[in-house]
Amino acid sequence: MPARITSLLAAIIAFAPLALPGTASAAEPYGTWVRPSTGTQVNFYDCGGKLCGKIVGVKDPARKGEIGKMILPGASKSGNNKWEGDLIDVSADKTYSGVVTLSGDGLNLKGCFLMVCKGETWRKVK
Repeated sequence: MPARITSLLAAIIAFAPLALPGTASAAEPYGTWVRPSTGTQVNFYDCGGKLCGKIVGVKDPARKGEIGKMILPGASKSGNNKWEGDLIDVSADKTYSGVVTLSGDGLNLKGCFLMVCKGETWRKVK
């Protein structure tokens, strides 16, 4: 095989993984995440270009009625690995101004009301 063809084939093989969709993608918030303080599991997914989240599991049997409820009804991307929108506390039936930030292997959800904010970093379910 001529050297030029061999070099071309080597280059194609070396760079092919970069051209495949999904192989070099940035981290995404999609999937099921667990809230450490309560053990509640929420599935985060794309809903019309926004980030939505719905409760899919609970640790406490008394909270079983929360399964299926939306906690994030459509946050808009506001920056690199950052989304902003309403964040619902289903146990208290309150809505807060929310910020979701993906950082490393954690997903931080922060809710704010009248300049007071509280947040927690969730971890992805494996």
